[in-house]
Amino acid sequence: MYSARLWSVRHARSLRTLYELFSRWASAFAPLARLLGLERLEKILRPIERSAKSLLFDCRMCGQCVLSATGMACPMNCAKEMRNGPCGGVRADGNCEVQPTLRCAWVEATTGAKRIASDHLAHPTPLLPAIDQRRRGASSWIQAFQGRPDPAFQAPVGLRITPDAQQGPLERACHSGRFVVTVEVAPPDSADPGALLARAAKFEGLVDAINITDGAGGNCHMSSVAASAILVAHGHTPVYQVACRDRNRIAIQGDILGAAALGVQNILCLTGDDVSQGDHPQAKPVFDLDAVSLLHVARGMCDRGEYASGRKLQGPPDLFIGATANPFVPPYVDRIANLEKKIVAGARFIQTQFCFDLALFEEFMREVRHRDLHRRAHIIVGVGTLSSAKALGWMARHVPGVHVPSALLTRIEKAADQQAEAKSCCIETIWALAGIEGVAGVHVMGHKNEDVLAEIITECDLRRQTRLHTAYA
Repeated sequence: MYSARLWSVRHARSLRTLYELFSRWASAFAPLARLLGLERLEKILRPIERSAKSLLFDCRMCGQCVLSATGMACPMNCAKEMRNGPCGGVRADGNCEVQPTLRCAWVEATTGAKRIASDHLAHPTPLLPAIDQRRRGASSWIQAFQGRPDPAFQAPVGLRITPDAQQGPLERACHSGRFVVTVEVAPPDSADPGALLARAAKFEGLVDAINITDGAGGNCHMSSVAASAILVAHGHTPVYQVACRDRNRIAIQGDILGAAALGVQNILCLTGDDVSQGDHPQAKPVFDLDAVSLLHVARGMCDRGEYASGRKLQGPPDLFIGATANPFVPPYVDRIANLEKKIVAGARFIQTQFCFDLALFEEFMREVRHRDLHRRAHIIVGVGTLSSAKALGWMARHVPGVHVPSALLTRIEKAADQQAEAKSCCIETIWALAGIEGVAGVHVMGHKNEDVLAEIITECDLRRQTRLHTAYA
């Protein structure tokens, strides 16, 4: 089956042409199909479709086939069932974060899309809808007989600018033109909020917002929504991270409303890490949504005042909604398409994975500027430090999505004081990023390393700096 999947990607253009011919033929016979009865016709088509697609694509019969938009690589073969990928955890060899012996389904989808249209990056980025579970097992071919041969794409959201009086501190900072600084803090393994508040207090007056992770790495901590609400109650500005891994769309929307009701003004939409690397590898991942469909749902709640079901909200939330990007993992050149898709879906700020490779990031930013994406969302670049070359090397080997150049590891390893050298490297990276057009700020990370992170932010004094790009359409 797997070899057939790879064959289908290699012959994506021919298969796309074949499907287009089938669609035209089916449309011509639509009146006859209606005469026979569509339900009766679907019963005939379904087993034929299942057998053919199972052989060629390892099809899961989701009932919402999007093969023509995904390079003839079925996205349901993604271990996270992402409809809009790839995730930020693709391994350096292009293999899957969850199933390291297999190629990432979305890396294959990108390869197939290039075979269908070599200039695929020039085309509008389609937003694929979240799975409608009611359609599982149904025929997609029957839609061609109904005159609907293409998948149902989600409409892009429009520009949203919150009035100045309603903007939270992070949104005001992003629009101010000065360099933005955010920091990441993991919630405690405790019902006592004291530890969380003590760690947050280290960044008082130093940052514009504090990200609260949501089960990062598949590890259990205090809930992100509760930790964010605690910070709000004590005068801090949190960014509530929302991961799709653990909750379905009903629970996620309820949490978003609850967070907004408790004063949280910023959310960051993530697909989520694989559970197998965390402290509960026996847990069942959910992945009802991916980051892109979650963005679309969140913006629908804010802009249209509707749940994903279409039911009206009595009082919609007003949130500054962000997403993540990872320019440092395959497919490097095509990562820009995933970023654009998230911005089209409604992200107003972007926070990236750790940046240790400036050359690779500058290539990414050149394409960002070429597409004017930095004028549609604020790009906040992830930076950070660990205590030693050994710790940094471990992270690079075991945390999918983290890329550390060997030259940087060697430099830190040879230093007499590795922690001080790692700190110096982080400061150098921050100053270099501050000089790149389109960079709105930095997002400082380092697990349980708050004291050093506070020192780095203080020494850089970046909140007094004006960034090169201030326009935001």
